[in-house]
Amino acid sequence: MVKLFALSIFHKGASEARLLKTASDLQSFSFFQRGTVNEFMTFASKTIVERTQPALRQSVKQDAYMCHVYVRADNLAGVLIADHEYPHRVAHTLITKILDDFTAKVSADQWPNGTEATISFDVLPAFLARYQNPVEADPLTKMQNDLDETKIILKNTIEAVLERGEKLDDMVSKSEKLSLQSKAFYKTAKKTNSCCSFT
Repeated sequence: MVKLFALSIFHKGASEARLLKTASDLQSFSFFQRGTVNEFMTFASKTIVERTQPALRQSVKQDAYMCHVYVRADNLAGVLIADHEYPHRVAHTLITKILDDFTAKVSADQWPNGTEATISFDVLPAFLARYQNPVEADPLTKMQNDLDETKIILKNTIEAVLERGEKLDDMVSKSEKLSLQSKAFYKTAKKTNSCCSFT
């Protein structure tokens, strides 16, 4: 099943990345593992941001997870951690949208020294919940799935038409044979009846 685990926003400084905001959905892990998993995801996200050049996107496989990262030219970075089934295009579209919203609501002068406590940007949990199902959240993915379904239906319809076409061909050949037999019967009946006709 497709699963989105965490969304994070960082500012990439000269020496290290600073976490500005994060949201996670770790309900699929046991209660006792959640703290450790959260620490690992934060550490992995920070490390990936620090090793990604500005104006670059990348997706990094880490064990059972995919870490999608985008560091903008202004050093604002977004990280999305999901399972391997989560579509890459949807992940990077979501990161771009989150960073654009963040830029609109939080001024750039707060980024270098900001912390989770000082930055006011509370929409990450809503994004996390909405994008759990990428098909519903992303119109292009939904359209692609609709096209795939239509293609399957069309293929089945074409197969049914071809089967009917084969059956029609059988009926036409049988009717041609029947037609020949009917003509022979008509001629025989005409000859037989000719002896009985009075003109």
